[in-house]
Amino acid sequence: MDVQALGLLVDIIEAGNLSKAATMLGMSRANVSQRINRFERELGAQLLRRTTRQLEPTELGMKLYEHGRAVRHEVKAAAEAVSSLGKGLQGMIRLSVPSGYGQLRMSGWLAEFMERHPEITLHVIFDNDIEELVKGSVDFAVRVMAEPPAQLIARELGRVRYVACATASFIARHGMPTSLEELKRLPLITSQQTSERLSMAGGQAGGHRSLQTRPRLISANFHFLCDAIAQGLGVGLLPDYMVQAPIARGEMQALALQEEDLEFLSTQKFLLYVPSRYQTQAVRTLIDFLVEREQGSRPRMD
Repeated sequence: MDVQALGLLVDIIEAGNLSKAATMLGMSRANVSQRINRFERELGAQLLRRTTRQLEPTELGMKLYEHGRAVRHEVKAAAEAVSSLGKGLQGMIRLSVPSGYGQLRMSGWLAEFMERHPEITLHVIFDNDIEELVKGSVDFAVRVMAEPPAQLIARELGRVRYVACATASFIARHGMPTSLEELKRLPLITSQQTSERLSMAGGQAGGHRSLQTRPRLISANFHFLCDAIAQGLGVGLLPDYMVQAPIARGEMQALALQEEDLEFLSTQKFLLYVPSRYQTQAVRTLIDFLVEREQGSRPRMD
């Protein structure tokens, strides 16, 4: 089989059409078309379905694409092994992490990784969307979400549970709620998404009725919300990793709700990367390191 033609097939499928592939490769569109047509004739099978806007791989085309991508990655890995012979991990790793989880849970792990590998440079972006990953601006991303995007490879890092908490002085003034029905009468400090999910809970959350909550403060910045909770402005409803430390220090108290009362708010942490993007040994090592650290430090809310 023509390995160069196999590589061309990979480029075309990842580009989405002949024109983009030609631009990426510095070739003419006609040359790209001729080469892939010749490859199809040699195989005696159609690899791409041509439409007016893009190309879609046939079943055989997709199988060859996966093989071609694996070959390309193995070649890059071999070249990297030769160039790094006798050296430690080197190079730049670009990653994107959520602002709250990234700062509170991951910053220490990243510092430890850098101490172990002094030749590594980390470029850390604190963000909460996946655009940088899809555009190829970062090597991988960590995100907190209910379900990972279908086009990305996802490694589960663990569940995120939500905790209702307040200061001791706030509880002394307003009482200790023990149910969602009691919680709804108190001023709430949380994100817009969590507030909406509470109000839409209805019968989907273990039979709970829709909660007409009283948001006192809504923000996407969890650090800001934590400060407001600590000042006694209301009841916080935040991810466990945000309030674990303040609760342990006695600055806040977890409310006496049943664990299942807030189970419908739970989400997941995922480490995400694009399947077609080659991962250097440094990137693979950091991914495995972060997965190991997360699995070994599950938050406990006692």
